[in-house]
Amino acid sequence: MDASAPPPATPYADPASFTIAAQGHEFTFHPGGQDRLRALLDLIGTAKASLSVFYYLFDSDTSGTMVRDALVAAARRGVVVELIVDDFGNDAGAAFFAPLAEAGGHFAVFSPKWGTRYLVRNHQKFAIADGVRVMTGGANVSDHYFDPPAKNGWCDLAVVIEGPVVEHFTRWFGLLSNWVEGEAAGRARQLRRLRDIVRQWDGGEGPVRLLVGGPLVRQGHWAWVFRRDLVSARRLDTVSAYFSPPRSFRRQIGQVARRGAVRMVMAGKSDIDAAIDMARLQYRKLMASGAAIFEFQPCKLHMKLLVADDASYVGSANLDKRSLRINVELMVRIEDAEVAAALRGVIDHMEAASVPVTREWYAREGTLMNRIRWRLAYWMSLADYRISKAGAG
Repeated sequence: MDASAPPPATPYADPASFTIAAQGHEFTFHPGGQDRLRALLDLIGTAKASLSVFYYLFDSDTSGTMVRDALVAAARRGVVVELIVDDFGNDAGAAFFAPLAEAGGHFAVFSPKWGTRYLVRNHQKFAIADGVRVMTGGANVSDHYFDPPAKNGWCDLAVVIEGPVVEHFTRWFGLLSNWVEGEAAGRARQLRRLRDIVRQWDGGEGPVRLLVGGPLVRQGHWAWVFRRDLVSARRLDTVSAYFSPPRSFRRQIGQVARRGAVRMVMAGKSDIDAAIDMARLQYRKLMASGAAIFEFQPCKLHMKLLVADDASYVGSANLDKRSLRINVELMVRIEDAEVAAALRGVIDHMEAASVPVTREWYAREGTLMNRIRWRLAYWMSLADYRISKAGAG
């Protein structure tokens, strides 16, 4: 924690789960790690016909074993189980999922770790039960994402959704599953096929939409829609575990700050220093525009949450170049004042446990040597995926 910040009077605790019925959907948000694990196990355990599961990272630790065993049990009771894990994030290894195949489930990997599509990773995290409920957000399947703040677990957010948008998740999973099958079969022009899938995606109209993103796609990309919201937004609140967007994006955030208010909660702790360095490189100009910046202190930060006026974005994408231009991502856009207010309440709770980035803070931390280090981290992360693997989580 920043040396100038007084120690907290009481230990930080994640906010409790909460449910909101809005826009023909029911949303149950889980800011707490153990609540996320229970919700995922419940989703799997109560599935009756099908489970479609897609994660970036899946570990073979205690939580990963619990989730895998729940999928195995579902397959044994006759549920059609499909699991896809990104090859780069498959820390468990293929052998770990053999029991699922033996039980009649299906396991596949998204894009080989080494090859021409080395940089293009699946960064999504979602699980669909029976085509009527979906759980999505920033958390992977690993103890780190379910541990409490006292154990330095990742501070994150997941949401379980029931309503019409789940149909779009089911369709999206089908498109990606077919692409993965083509990848395994060695079909040609797979990168072009993936780009076409993303470019042609239609996640529905109205106040609740499934938005996606992928390699080198601009129009229709989740960020393209978000930037349209920023054009007229007068208030922006963000929680960004990894922050290094393009200059044009930063400029647009500054414009919102000048005509209204911008609050940004960034990581004060991470499992890789470069993630913090890359964000700090951007602070000075954001502060000059009037943005209020805070670094979250209780534990590692992994949340991806954006609220522009009454439009909330929850999902897998960071505000960094990889999520904006390369990774396959998803964000659920919810246009509803009650949802926006509730999620801003989560950010209020986090701000209270954060250190404000002031001019004095920057004068102390933004030394010439530190700024050189911050810039090196920024450029190296773009050159080699391994350096920003944590950021891809």
